[in-house]
Amino acid sequence: MNFNFIQIITSSMVLFAVIDIIGSIPIIVDLKKKGGKIEALKATLVALIVLIVFTFLGQKLLGLFGVDISSFAIAGSFILFIMGVEMALGIEIIKYDGPSGVSIVPIAFPLVAGAGSFTTVLALRAEYAMENLIVAIVLNMIFVYIVLRSTNLVERILGEGGIHVLRKVFGIILLAISVKLFMTNVAIQIYSLFPFLREVL
Repeated sequence: MNFNFIQIITSSMVLFAVIDIIGSIPIIVDLKKKGGKIEALKATLVALIVLIVFTFLGQKLLGLFGVDISSFAIAGSFILFIMGVEMALGIEIIKYDGPSGVSIVPIAFPLVAGAGSFTTVLALRAEYAMENLIVAIVLNMIFVYIVLRSTNLVERILGEGGIHVLRKVFGIILLAISVKLFMTNVAIQIYSLFPFLREVL
């Protein structure tokens, strides 16, 4: 084992910024208001398992389907875009009426374990020891669990008006993130198909 405190802290901070569970609170509260059942432990465990499996087998799993990371990220950007539209415009597009509520989709995936976090763990794996990355993922999932368990408290503190305002603001932010994710990865795809464009543009 090659545990390194600096690597654990650094990778934890990177994952914390990418997962951004604090910024997702308005989305989580909104899902609850739509009648979605949120099981904090189930959502956290599923996200943890998905992230760890993807850390070990991500590139191989995508390779089996002939899919690369950028294509996966583009698909994820569409889901984020739809969620952003729902929040910003106050409409319902995605139906959350499955037997598992919203704990698995969209909270565990793609909100916590999504295209951004998948891409991040693969990038971190190239730089840091595997055991340090696993510890960083576990630490982040513990924090995700605490936040998911505390949404009722946050909802009481902010009130109806505060949640409404946050929903609109974060809806627009989510739209911006989805557009950026889409444009960045479309550019990667274009450059991979037409490498000469790197010198022209």
